[in-house]
Amino acid sequence: MVLCAGVAASAFSVAATTFTEGKHYEVVADTATATPVVTEFFSFYCGHCFAFEPLANKLAASLPKGVKFEKNHVDFIQASSPEVQNSMARAYLVAHNAGKGEEVAGMIFNYIHRQKANFAGDGDIRSLLLVNNFDSATFDKGFNSMPVLAAAKKMKEQQTYWSEKKVLTGVPMLLVNGKFKVKFDGLDEKNADKELIELLAYLAAKK
Repeated sequence: MVLCAGVAASAFSVAATTFTEGKHYEVVADTATATPVVTEFFSFYCGHCFAFEPLANKLAASLPKGVKFEKNHVDFIQASSPEVQNSMARAYLVAHNAGKGEEVAGMIFNYIHRQKANFAGDGDIRSLLLVNNFDSATFDKGFNSMPVLAAAKKMKEQQTYWSEKKVLTGVPMLLVNGKFKVKFDGLDEKNADKELIELLAYLAAKK
């Protein structure tokens, strides 16, 4: 898979493919997270992330029970300022907390990549959501709330941490249990979607 550069059976069953460190994944940390989680680092401005989004949604729905899927928006794409990209992350977080994360993510992706539009500031982001029937009170209450600001700050901290370690070199990137980085180029092109689902389940069970 080309990246946007900037800086199954039961939950833990044996996968049909034999996965190999160095080919299918890299070990990028010594310690795994306490609970299994798949983190997608992405940007709404990234064309490859836009193309990957339907599969990302499929992956999230296909994970074994007990494995969390979370999206971590980055702000290093040159198409807009870090401040606007942070606002987009906060809008996504508000929607996610309201149970509409997938819907609003698709909305923002389409606005940028299909309508070829851009955001000048927070007002434009708010207007897009409201014109698509997102509740204005929910947006206004959540956008500058402490939980959303804290979650957006955590996204930035994760971006900085993995960038400084030379792990996050482009998006989309999948990180499993905070320890295993997926190598997209190691997947069988003819069966990549199915193999990726199996790989995530396999890595989610590892420590």
